[in-house]
Amino acid sequence: MHLSRVDLNLLVVFDTIVAEGSITRASERLNLSQPAVSHALARLRQLVGDPLFQRHGRDMMPTPLARRMAEPIRRSLHELAVTLAATGGFDPARATRRFVIGIRDVREGVILPSLMGRIARDAPGVDIAVVRAGRRDLGAALAAGTLDLAIDVPLPLPAEIRRLTIGDERLAVVARRGHPRIDAKLDLAAYLAEQHVAVSQRRRGQTAEDFELGRRDLGRRVRLRCQNYFAACQVVAETDLLLTMPERHAGLLNRRFGNQILAFPLDVAPYDVCLYWHARADADPANGWLRDQVLAAAGLPSRISALAAGGGPP
Repeated sequence: MHLSRVDLNLLVVFDTIVAEGSITRASERLNLSQPAVSHALARLRQLVGDPLFQRHGRDMMPTPLARRMAEPIRRSLHELAVTLAATGGFDPARATRRFVIGIRDVREGVILPSLMGRIARDAPGVDIAVVRAGRRDLGAALAAGTLDLAIDVPLPLPAEIRRLTIGDERLAVVARRGHPRIDAKLDLAAYLAEQHVAVSQRRRGQTAEDFELGRRDLGRRVRLRCQNYFAACQVVAETDLLLTMPERHAGLLNRRFGNQILAFPLDVAPYDVCLYWHARADADPANGWLRDQVLAAAGLPSRISALAAGGGPP
């Protein structure tokens, strides 16, 4: 098929259906009618000789060909968008744009209130979608443009993935007020003597606190392993179990539950929190503006993002 036969708009529609999994949601995101999106899909199906999507309930599932097409098309559209954006600058007050940021839920409450306060004030046409990004796929997602930015701990990623340290985090221990054996202070012996809640999205494997204990040939009894800190804090409020979690997130969640927040009873260095983006986005004014908003929300000088263009932290 010769490229001159392909309407670029058909590829934009295809990419959006892949991302949204629905013609209805794709039409809303593109600000087009559903018949217009369906018509564009029909034209692309005719061009490639494949149905591209099959309906499963309310979702549109890509065919094997569509799955093969998806990443190259998304990467190409992203590169084209970056090239065009670099020629015209970015005016947040007038822009209509949707950014996707990969953030784990433990950091959403820390960064999003300040970030969205700034964006709501300065960029009325800008929308933010926050998604959970798998660490194994983070580099590929940034390269493909399915993520504009990501915020996570230090990770071994390819050289073309830029990073900047935007803060650090310490571990803290959460216990209910009125705990029969713990009040205001917690030493290591008392910590190890108690039973614990561990939070992890994985079915098995060490948490950060278990890793630190294991380095010292220590262990603890984990009575409950669950998937999110909100549920874990609620369990702590109603039992004598202890929970170890990031300190800032503990402060936010436990305003609701009134639990005690105590220092983790081991001398553990804080771990860095990093902002990630792809090197290709260095020249994208829109991505640069978004990085600046994240940095400002983290309490850092906004234009520091330009210093990281060489690779690692400045």
